[in-house]
Amino acid sequence: MSEEILKVGVVTVSDRASRGEYEDKSGPAIEAWLKRALVTPFEVESRLVADEFDEIGAAITELVDVASAHLVLTTGGTGPARRDVTPEATLAVCDREMPGFGERMRQISLQYVPTAILSRQVGALRGQSLVVNLPGSPRSIAEILDELFASIPYCIELMEGPVVDTDPDVVVAFRPKKK
Repeated sequence: MSEEILKVGVVTVSDRASRGEYEDKSGPAIEAWLKRALVTPFEVESRLVADEFDEIGAAITELVDVASAHLVLTTGGTGPARRDVTPEATLAVCDREMPGFGERMRQISLQYVPTAILSRQVGALRGQSLVVNLPGSPRSIAEILDELFASIPYCIELMEGPVVDTDPDVVVAFRPKKK
């Protein structure tokens, strides 16, 4: 029996990058972090969309429902600007919010910048998939994932996804001890 491969969707939300005005560095930063951190085989499918509610929701929906992603990581569109609608678009297409993810991301970011309180990132579930909104900065993405990802493998397992193993030099995946 072959092991199920972890499928990860990455959605970069950026008006300017989607118009080709500059290169998307955030999506590739997520993928680079995953390559460093995961020892489990995985596949990444990426999307680049404008800061548009419907486009963001459609990208998440397609990655979960069609591409069968176990995990979708978005980047960008989580601040207080008018066009920052990633959290709303995420919650609109998801079934249940996972408030601890947003709370933890803000805690982590507050170690680095006082403006972390302006972040509106969320974590939520769509079917058997976890969707997490990450910040738009490549540096912030790594800071968040270095700590937050410890909880993600067990969440995926609880949703009947594949077992996800990490490189302990990057992040240690937490799993409750069995009695």
